[in-house]
Amino acid sequence: MNLAQNAEAMRTGSHPGYEPTALEGLTLSLDVVYEKRIKVIINGGALNPKALAEKTLQMATERKLDLKICYVSGDDLMDTVLEHLSSGNGFLKPLDGETYVSQQHTRFLEQPQKIIVSAHAYLGARGIRKGLEAGADIIICGRVSDASPVIGAAQWWHGWSDSAYDELAGTLIAGHLIECSTYSTGANFAGFDKYPLEDLLDLGLPIAEIDFRGHCIITKAATLPGIVTKDVIICQLLYELQGNIYLNSDVKADISDISVEQESENRVSISGAKGYPPPPTTKLAIFYRGGFQCELNMNATGYATERKYQLQETQIRTKLKQLGVAEDFDTLEFQRCGIPEPDPQSQLASTTYLRIFAQAKEQATLGQLIKVITYFFMQHYSGMHLSLDIRTARPIPYLAYYPALIPQSMISEHVTFLTSSLTIAAGHPPAYAPVLPREDYDPKEPSALSSFGPTRAVPLGDITLARSGDKGANINIGIFVRHASEWPWLRTFLTKDRLKWLMGDDWRDEYVIERVEFEKIWAVHFVIYGPLGRGVSSSARLDSLGKGFADFIRARVVDVPTIFL
Repeated sequence: MNLAQNAEAMRTGSHPGYEPTALEGLTLSLDVVYEKRIKVIINGGALNPKALAEKTLQMATERKLDLKICYVSGDDLMDTVLEHLSSGNGFLKPLDGETYVSQQHTRFLEQPQKIIVSAHAYLGARGIRKGLEAGADIIICGRVSDASPVIGAAQWWHGWSDSAYDELAGTLIAGHLIECSTYSTGANFAGFDKYPLEDLLDLGLPIAEIDFRGHCIITKAATLPGIVTKDVIICQLLYELQGNIYLNSDVKADISDISVEQESENRVSISGAKGYPPPPTTKLAIFYRGGFQCELNMNATGYATERKYQLQETQIRTKLKQLGVAEDFDTLEFQRCGIPEPDPQSQLASTTYLRIFAQAKEQATLGQLIKVITYFFMQHYSGMHLSLDIRTARPIPYLAYYPALIPQSMISEHVTFLTSSLTIAAGHPPAYAPVLPREDYDPKEPSALSSFGPTRAVPLGDITLARSGDKGANINIGIFVRHASEWPWLRTFLTKDRLKWLMGDDWRDEYVIERVEFEKIWAVHFVIYGPLGRGVSSSARLDSLGKGFADFIRARVVDVPTIFL
């Protein structure tokens, strides 16, 4: 998402193309990097890894630090994409196949030259490894996969070949576990409420120790706050998965039999990933101008709240229809957020809001919406109020996302050293394996739910932890229990139909669900195709990243066997 937003700014000269925070981090750490001879691999080069590498070399020269600095290129495929689309050949197959592709997803193909703003392939670790083999101290990358820096470093250190698939698969998972900063040391953790708040302040970053087999231990610096437990790591392991197969440009990892064990305090081991040759394709992230959007929150308090929101929505929709613009919106939603507390002890406890969210091709269409809201402003429901800061009501352009597949053979990846002008071709994997249909099944070994004895209605989260996230238009969620005795019940209870029921009013018949199990960590994993629309950057959902979905599902009240409570 940052790449796309910055691409527009870079073209106007108002953004350097690389992430400013990456430059800040290098500025603060460069002396220590030189003193301790630390190898640095960073993907903060974003749209312009060469420029960040040049800035880093300039700093090193000024400080008289003899560091070999290089950058990886080849991920920017904007010209290639436009050329192929203009030729009219069958190009840009969707990442998820035909599982879920809406008409809005592909509308940009009608005028690609006008609206595509960025197209970046997810590079693997080959360029990184070759840079390290040539003596690089600092490697600046653009759009590599999140785990690629970890894979490249471990492959170079251990001297693994490109066909050491089990080792590469294990390292892919290690990279997955530490790619989201402090998510492996206690952040975004469903079980946080069982810990003192003091343990969750100023969390230290996770560390991955990877052995010669590709097995890893996740830990942290002993002097820094945080919690590294089996539960924390399982949560992160389940984050943003596609299922039991984890695809990468360098390796395909089957994590069906993955194991997670607590070795000691703040040390968790992960093993069991099985590696195979990578797929012949890799992910291509395309962002394009989707149109314009705006939103406005309107508050209601206490009595007859739902009726108030019905009045507001009816007023607006009726007037838009009278003006003849009701069909000009791509999206127009009136989202009810919250439920007023019965017998409230404060006004805030009784206040909820109506989120009016709209998207359209033309800015003028949204202008009509604002006029209609203004027209009814003094015809409002009882007690209507809102923040005086209404900047979000002003229409702004937004970018939509289309994840596609591109043959790895079309990528020309290189690593270039600045001081010597040495450029090394990264090449391609020695072998590929076809991508097989994703596994998808309901419980493999169901038990009769009645066999677990009497039940009590409690939130599902009373006996489960979970993690959810975004996968383009889709949401993934992994739900697990912490005791082996509870696993037969969970795998039986959590069917695809059960998840539809748990989603309640949020379920839509156009969505598609896929389900797999991870028996060794007592987890059920789902991917729900469709809820996030055209991805994070343009989603109409308040939770555009899907992160709150897991806690919503855990809050649903279900019948749980009393023997587990």
